[in-house]
Amino acid sequence: MSVPIILASGSAIRSQLLHQARVPHEVIVARVDEEMIKASMIADAAPPRDIADALAGIKALKVSEKNPGALVIGCDQVLDHKGQLFNKPASAENALVQLKSLRGDLHSLLSAAVICENGKPVWRHIGQVRLRMRDASDAYLEDYVARNWSSIQHAVGAYKLEEEGVRLFSRIDGDYFNVLGMPLLEILNYLTLRGDIAK
Repeated sequence: MSVPIILASGSAIRSQLLHQARVPHEVIVARVDEEMIKASMIADAAPPRDIADALAGIKALKVSEKNPGALVIGCDQVLDHKGQLFNKPASAENALVQLKSLRGDLHSLLSAAVICENGKPVWRHIGQVRLRMRDASDAYLEDYVARNWSSIQHAVGAYKLEEEGVRLFSRIDGDYFNVLGMPLLEILNYLTLRGDIAK
């Protein structure tokens, strides 16, 4: 018998992915100080994978503790460029700096998901995508940020692949859903095996 499913994330795209896959769910945003947790883990030299996993787990656990009997999905995504983590850009100027540092080079997106039930983690997965950004001109990047700032300010790395950001790349290796911030196929496989969604 299926149980209620909760997405512990305010991300509209993650909720949309679940809706499009016909996974009924409720959204309850986990209130956690992500930046403090991330800064503490960076200070302890934690690998980017561990940071993404920890943030996803903390979100799922916090919501799960208050919603017994539900399956709670927590997600987080980090961008790793040569060991440096990128955050959502604080300003259009910051977005331009991020894009200039990534151009012509390879970086990774790590999309972690943790599912908790009754205050305990029961499943976790980290998906990875490697992306090579083309050597875009300063003029194009400046225009790109100016045109898209209202959207990319919410995106780690200052781009959205599902929008004009796809033009920034020459190669992408990995699952598209991980680019969007959720290892959707793996989540669906788990929910299907459990019997929470139809086989």
